[in-house]
Amino acid sequence: MQELTTTRANEMVDPIMHVWGWEIPVYLFLGGMVAGMMIISGYFLFSGRYQKELCACYILPGLAIILLSLGMLALFLDLEHKLYFWRLYLTFEPASPMSWGSWILLLVYPALLLNLLMRPPDFLVNRWARLAEIRDQLRQRAQLVRWIGAANMILGGLLGVYSGVLLSTLVARPLWNSAILGPLFLVSGLSSAAAFIHMIAPDRAERELLAKADNAFLITELILLGLFVIGLASASEVHIEAIGLFLGGPYTAMFWVFVVGIGIVLPLVIQLLAVNHRIMHTPVAPILVIAGGLLLRFVFVFAGQLSRFGGI
Repeated sequence: MQELTTTRANEMVDPIMHVWGWEIPVYLFLGGMVAGMMIISGYFLFSGRYQKELCACYILPGLAIILLSLGMLALFLDLEHKLYFWRLYLTFEPASPMSWGSWILLLVYPALLLNLLMRPPDFLVNRWARLAEIRDQLRQRAQLVRWIGAANMILGGLLGVYSGVLLSTLVARPLWNSAILGPLFLVSGLSSAAAFIHMIAPDRAERELLAKADNAFLITELILLGLFVIGLASASEVHIEAIGLFLGGPYTAMFWVFVVGIGIVLPLVIQLLAVNHRIMHTPVAPILVIAGGLLLRFVFVFAGQLSRFGGI
């Protein structure tokens, strides 16, 4: 019975059984950005920055819950058997990335809620006065706050890596069959999150810090993309054919011009000039980073579905 339930659950979300549309790239992007937000917010809690009233860690958990819920909605819309998604939680399959992802997502919400309790929204506090007491008790216990921060960083890291691992384990699609995808999607999510927080953070010092951090993330992302291309180009014939989608194939311009050029290199140059006080900080670079992160998922998901063993 358990095997039958697991089989049906896997069939419900098996990405090879139907063509992925816009929903999966959106889910991967929002999941990755939420992962980055959790890591950054968790770091602020762990490092003690939560003691500053303008810390971005107080506004991120609510936004992350909303964005993750939108991502889950996009994933739900892509399911062929929507009424049976709950079967994923009847068992845990260590060898199934989808099973890992389902349980990680289930644990992410409590971690975000604990972060949210550090400063609940005023409209919730006005309705439930008990939340103010919980908030005050939490903020007085530095060690507990550190544990909440660590939990958010760990679960955020798992969520970010999972979004890439989900693709890389699908060996039937050679373009996705790379161990680089997990770290790449994690770093891309961190970059998108840092760019987003850079635009909304109320503290100027944090905005400067996140711009510098995003530069490091963008450089790392470029390195990982280079390793990804080299890895497939030096592998088997079917992998060489798959990476050909980006090297002269139909996705060449989209990948190199829009994802790499406009989504990574251009904002990196702008932010390097900004953090060195050569130009003023503007929303242009963060917006390009976020758009590039979203486009990266669309390109990888759509191009990957064209690659297969036996020829593209």
